[in-house]
Amino acid sequence: MRATIFATAIALAIVPGVAAQQPVLPSVPQSIGLQEAIDLAHRHNPGLRQIANDRGAAAWGVRNAYTQLFLPEVNASAGFNYRGAGSQTFLSQQFTQGSATIGSSYSLGMFWQLSGATLTAPGQAKAQLRAVDASVQGARVNLQALVTQQYLAILQAQAQVELAQTQVTRNDEFLRLAQARFQVGQATMLDVRQAEVAKGQADVGLLQARQNVIVEKLRLFQQMGIPAPEDPTVVTLRDTFPVVEPTWSLGDLLRSADDDNPDVYALRAQASAAGSNEKAAKSQWLPSLSFSAGWSGFTQQFTNGNFLVQQARAGALSDITQCEYTNANWLNAGQLPLDCGALGLTPGVEAQILAGNEVFPFNFTSQPFSASVQISLPLFTQFSRPMRISQASQQADDAREAVEARRLQVRTDVSQGYYTLQTAYQTITIQVTNRVAAREQLRLATERYRVGSGTFFELLDAQLAAQRADADYINAVYAYHRSVASLEAAVGRSLR
Repeated sequence: MRATIFATAIALAIVPGVAAQQPVLPSVPQSIGLQEAIDLAHRHNPGLRQIANDRGAAAWGVRNAYTQLFLPEVNASAGFNYRGAGSQTFLSQQFTQGSATIGSSYSLGMFWQLSGATLTAPGQAKAQLRAVDASVQGARVNLQALVTQQYLAILQAQAQVELAQTQVTRNDEFLRLAQARFQVGQATMLDVRQAEVAKGQADVGLLQARQNVIVEKLRLFQQMGIPAPEDPTVVTLRDTFPVVEPTWSLGDLLRSADDDNPDVYALRAQASAAGSNEKAAKSQWLPSLSFSAGWSGFTQQFTNGNFLVQQARAGALSDITQCEYTNANWLNAGQLPLDCGALGLTPGVEAQILAGNEVFPFNFTSQPFSASVQISLPLFTQFSRPMRISQASQQADDAREAVEARRLQVRTDVSQGYYTLQTAYQTITIQVTNRVAAREQLRLATERYRVGSGTFFELLDAQLAAQRADADYINAVYAYHRSVASLEAAVGRSLR
């Protein structure tokens, strides 16, 4: 199931984003081994890289979970403001400001919360990271299986080219033999024409076989994630695979698959992550403790400093007038009069007023430090907590059932692959015998036609039987190799 999905992702893969830029692609290798092809695919296949990109976010999720548990959130802000001169009305009151003002402010705050969600977050994040790692590993194994199958497809196509070349050589020989017999009057022109048709069909078969090799090589380069050369025929495969009798025990393979199959392993990790999500949902019943603290300050400066001086002068004049009135009307006989002249605004005071206005932008007036601690426990949430817990439990149960379902499917795949491999090996033995018999039949038919005791149609039938026997042998050999690769993919590890 995952192999099919992953193959589709490879075919439809798009270029990753800026956070995961495409690396510099290597030069096209002229000779490729299977392991080298797998290594190139692991580094450059876009579909695998898309899946691997998920790990970065999951790793940061773990860091974020631990940071939220042990460290407070810290926020800092700063700003500037401007308010023009004029009047504004609030309800029935009118406020007038004779000068525009400019100001600045800053604040520094901390916030930390301890709750069931923060306590369970690290375990939840680590479970998610393990699930992502398992998915990446599963994708690597599935991609390895796809590359192996494609490598074998190229080898099979090359073997079919050799068979097609053999057919061309045979039909060349048969054409010369038919022409020679026709020239001495021992055959008809029909034999010559039949030989020419057979020769033309063999030439077409050779062209198609060579084209098939090119197509299969292009598909291999696509799976490796690197551009193919303009002429794929320059690339050769250097690995071959022997046919050996399978001696693996089905019981051992099933036990290995239960431990090593990438799909089962990934689903187990996802089930573990779903279990962590269930624990996080249940932690909503716990109380939460929060702490916050903050510092702040501000400045406010009038753009027209003379406005303050004028206000101060008006105030001083009002004070002097009041003082003089007091001296004239409120003092008893013999009392010393108040010094009204001291209430006047001197140039030094005016300078101080102007200097005191010059506070923008960094001469802040600090506000008192503030801090708070709060404990909260939601008592009734309209059944939202039981609903979320139920949903998380259902997802965890589904994940566990998915693991069991995949385990059963893997056991079926391994058993089927094991018996298919046994059949493929036995088929090779039978096809070897058939190929020997068909070649002997062709040799006898050729000799009979050469001496004039057989017909050309008998020769063509014998050649067709030999060709079919050779093709069946090639198909049987590579069916065996594909069966081994499929069994390795089901088990989750190399068997050779």
